[in-house]
Amino acid sequence: MNRIQISEEALQDLNEGFLFYEAQQIGLGDYFVSSLRSDIERLRIAGGSHRIVFEDYHRLICKVFPFAVYYTHDFEHVIVWAVIDQRRDPAWIREHLTK
Repeated sequence: MNRIQISEEALQDLNEGFLFYEAQQIGLGDYFVSSLRSDIERLRIAGGSHRIVFEDYHRLICKVFPFAVYYTHDFEHVIVWAVIDQRRDPAWIREHLTK
């Protein structure tokens, strides 16, 4: 079973998503965070099984919201680097991942 670490940048991405969805409807931000945390938790078992899409970043497509979790994996650890809205420009996503 993998250990999961979430970077400060990914936590900031989650917070920005929370604020966006909470502004749309009260309680939707909480549902967003809960849903994405569930997706991230699946990486304990499935970490490393997702396609590598940029350099050494794997991408997990979230089940409910149009977001993806970008992470790296070694044999025991999953490090979540970004949680990004997939409606963004692909060039912006690559730039975000290289920071």
